[in-house]
Amino acid sequence: MAAPKIMITLDVEECDIPLEYGFEISLEEQLEVSRKGLKNFMGLVDSLEIPVTIFCTGVFAENNPDWISKLHPRHELASHGYFHGSFDAKKDLKSSKDLLEKLSGRKVLGFRMARMQYVDEAEIKLAGYGYHSSLNPTWIPGRYDHRDKPTIPFFEHGLWNVPASVTPKTRIPLFWLAFKNFPLWVFNYLSQVCLRKNRFINLYFHPWEFTDLSKYPLPFHVKRGHRGSLLKKLECYLKVAQKNNLDNFITMNEYVKYLSDGK
Repeated sequence: MAAPKIMITLDVEECDIPLEYGFEISLEEQLEVSRKGLKNFMGLVDSLEIPVTIFCTGVFAENNPDWISKLHPRHELASHGYFHGSFDAKKDLKSSKDLLEKLSGRKVLGFRMARMQYVDEAEIKLAGYGYHSSLNPTWIPGRYDHRDKPTIPFFEHGLWNVPASVTPKTRIPLFWLAFKNFPLWVFNYLSQVCLRKNRFINLYFHPWEFTDLSKYPLPFHVKRGHRGSLLKKLECYLKVAQKNNLDNFITMNEYVKYLSDGK
C-alpha cells in the first residue's frame, strides 16, 4: 500500500477578516499584515524544506510580483481568485490564472475559492484548471453544511476535487481554526486517524494568522497564537509529521498526478 500523503496549503490573500467584524482596514494594510505573516510562515516551511501549495489571490500577486517570481520551485502556485472579497466566475477565474502564470512563469493548475464557497465546476474547467480544492466536507455554522459530500478526493465533471481534511465518520474538521484551538496532541492524534483511514491530509492556513493581530477586534478563537505561539505549534506539528511520515509531504498538483496515475 502506498504511503499516505500530506499537503500543507496556504491561502495567500488580503487580510480582510477585520472587515467581517466591523473594523475598517485599508487594502494596503491588509496586504502588509499578510506580508508579515507570510514571511514568518514561509521562513518555517523553507527551513524544514517542506513543499507547500500556495493559493494566491490576483490582488496579492500584483502587489507582490517579486515574491511570486522568486517562489522556490519546491512550492506550487495556484489561484485563490482575483479578489478575496468578491468574485465573478466569468472573469476572475481566468484573469487570476493568467496573472499568476505571467508573474511566475509557471503553469497554474489549481484553484481554491475564498472561504470555501461553491463555484460551478464547469466554469473552473473552462478557465483551464485541472483541479480544485474548495470543499470542506463538514458543517461550519454560519458558513456551509457539506456533511453529505465525500471526504476523500474524487473526479467529477472533468476535474479532481481535493477536499479539506476531516476525520472519518465524525467529520471533525482539521482546518486552520481547529489547528489553533485544539491541543496539539489532539490535532496530532486526529491527523494520524485521517492518514490511516483516508490516506491523505489536506490542511490549510492563512498568512495573517502568523503575525500580530492585536489591534483588530477579532474573537480570541480566530487570533489565538498570533503573537508567535501558533508558529511554534506549527513547527512542532511539522517536525512530528516529518519524523513519522518521512518524505510524504507533497504539493497538491503532485498529489493529483499521483491520483490520476492510479485512476
